[in-house]
Amino acid sequence: MPSKFRPRRLPARHAGLVSALILSIMMTFVVSAIATARSLGFSEAFPRAWMGAWALSWVIAFPVLLMVLPVVRRIVAAIVERPSA
Repeated sequence: MPSKFRPRRLPARHAGLVSALILSIMMTFVVSAIATARSLGFSEAFPRAWMGAWALSWVIAFPVLLMVLPVVRRIVAAIVERPSA
């Protein structure tokens, strides 16, 4: 009988951190690609420069995102109606 591998899931209390991690990876990946392409074009140097730019931008973006998320949540709560019970 084949066994099914299921990775262990993180507890729900880590959802905020995981969301910030995934968001910061995806956003910096795209934005650094656009900025690098605009600066260098799609030359031979592009992939290496892009990965360098992405790594630096992610190292900065992730902690900044963690710091501003509470403020963003308060702003959103002030703008959006709460669901009625």
